[in-house]
Amino acid sequence: MEAGLCLVALLVIWVSHFIYRWSNPNCNGKLPPGAMGLPLIGDTFEFLASHSLYEISPFISKRIARYGPLFRVGLFGQKMVVSTDPETNYSIFRQENQDLVLWHFGTIEEMVGEKLLASHGSIHRYMKNLVLRMVGSESLRVKLLHEMDVATQRHLRSWATDGRVHVIDASQKMLLELVAGKLLSYDESKQAKKLGENYKTFKDGLVSLPLNIPGTTFHASIQAQKRAMKTIEEIYLERKASKIPMNDFLDHIVEEAKKEDTFLNDTNVVKLLFSLLLAGYDSTSQAVTLVTKFISEHPNVLVELTKEHETILKNRGSSKNSDITWEEYKSMTFTHMVINETIRLSNMVPGIFRKVLKDMQINGYTIPKGWIIMAALPVVHLSADKYENPFVFNPWRWQGKELNAGSKTFMGFGIGVRLCVGAEFTKVQMAVYLHHLVTKYSWSVYKGGEIIRRPVNIFPNGIHIKIEEKYK
Repeated sequence: MEAGLCLVALLVIWVSHFIYRWSNPNCNGKLPPGAMGLPLIGDTFEFLASHSLYEISPFISKRIARYGPLFRVGLFGQKMVVSTDPETNYSIFRQENQDLVLWHFGTIEEMVGEKLLASHGSIHRYMKNLVLRMVGSESLRVKLLHEMDVATQRHLRSWATDGRVHVIDASQKMLLELVAGKLLSYDESKQAKKLGENYKTFKDGLVSLPLNIPGTTFHASIQAQKRAMKTIEEIYLERKASKIPMNDFLDHIVEEAKKEDTFLNDTNVVKLLFSLLLAGYDSTSQAVTLVTKFISEHPNVLVELTKEHETILKNRGSSKNSDITWEEYKSMTFTHMVINETIRLSNMVPGIFRKVLKDMQINGYTIPKGWIIMAALPVVHLSADKYENPFVFNPWRWQGKELNAGSKTFMGFGIGVRLCVGAEFTKVQMAVYLHHLVTKYSWSVYKGGEIIRRPVNIFPNGIHIKIEEKYK
């Protein structure tokens, strides 16, 4: 009896100490202001609460009003510092060293692997150069642009044949076919194990509470990720054994994995392929969906886009039906303004994260080793101090401004050494899609179109369009 009471007492003491240490973290200096919320859970539920696309997250705005542009919180079991200051965010983005490395939500860390995601220095450069061979400007110019053009035209014709289309599902199908085909010659229509279905379930758990218990979103996400990884692993091992080239990115990966000094063992190959497929098809299909919504709601934008793309057709003369050229893509100034405005307003991610591996100083505060810094980019992108009428979709705000590089007030594709390697791929796909959509089709949204953030973008009712060819 006494032993049991002692154990209970010790447990109470340990829990009390844990709660105190969570609420009052150790720091060899001065911590940013803020509060850590409940132990481990922190303020995760409040962070995940739904809000409108056309407002700054109440979770963030409430804390800015109380603590200022830099504050500490507890999220997803992590101790974090949130920065909403453009100067600080710009500085964080440009730092690339062993003391401050890329970090993702615990969901992605667990599923994809910390070492692969947090690569820096020579490993990061190696991985970046590897991926650029598939989606870099040279590959896009020489080969991918043509393939994207052909695939996009085929899918849009199919949309018009159906007459009514759920844009999210249809664009995901289009991008999955393109990206999975170029990545590992995967054809969803010929596979019993559907990567698309598993990726959708996986994505639902990316920003869920990391509770791996049957019945939770996180658990379903992990199981879907395992199934997808298994499918990719089978394709990789079969290719590795057969030695039959398929003229895709996997051919190159197989050769790289044979090298003695390579970072790519079998496990990392599968994780890399999984990550590239997720990034390539999911974010781009979301961008395609969002730009469809925005231009359908702004007839003046559609008129200007149509004018630009019909001018391109006119300048082709008798070659009107030929492929889009790289020079034509680069000439689409207003289209690039539309793309930037889509990324700025939609803010497809709630922030960019870095893990602190050594105590560091920011604005007079100390960020302890092991903490996470979240650069809350939506706050900057939606700031009335930086953008006039920031919640209005207005591509003309980009007139005369740099359209292809990040800045202190626009980091939608990252900046510096961490500029997204797939940024040009996404821009090209959006431009190709818009070119054919506005010159060859008439369409209107007949259902859905609402967007909420939780904290990523969610279409609760989808976005459904009626679509038909302009000239039959």
